[in-house]
Amino acid sequence: MMMREQRAKQFMPFDAMKGLAEALKDREERHSRVQKHGVSEEDQMRISEILCKVEKGSKVFISFYANFHDWETEGIVTQINRDYRFFRVSRIGSNNEEKICFDDLYDIRVIG
Repeated sequence: MMMREQRAKQFMPFDAMKGLAEALKDREERHSRVQKHGVSEEDQMRISEILCKVEKGSKVFISFYANFHDWETEGIVTQINRDYRFFRVSRIGSNNEEKICFDDLYDIRVIG
């Protein structure tokens, strides 16, 4: 007689095409890539003015380009380096920190 645990193993999910899900996900990601679009001089000036006022601890909403995609997020500025033209943002509700170059910004707004 077969033990209950051994019988259950025969009904476990079976992936007949190993790696197919990962390959499809990778293909979908590559298909959704976009080129970086330009920012008008007027928007560049506005972004530059805001970046002069942003400090460590500021809560910001940003729209930017990274890894072949357009992104939007809000978070807290954890580091700002004006010499090397980048800042780091810790996303709200997450421990992830995103390094964003000034040149990759589409928009930035200080919240609160």
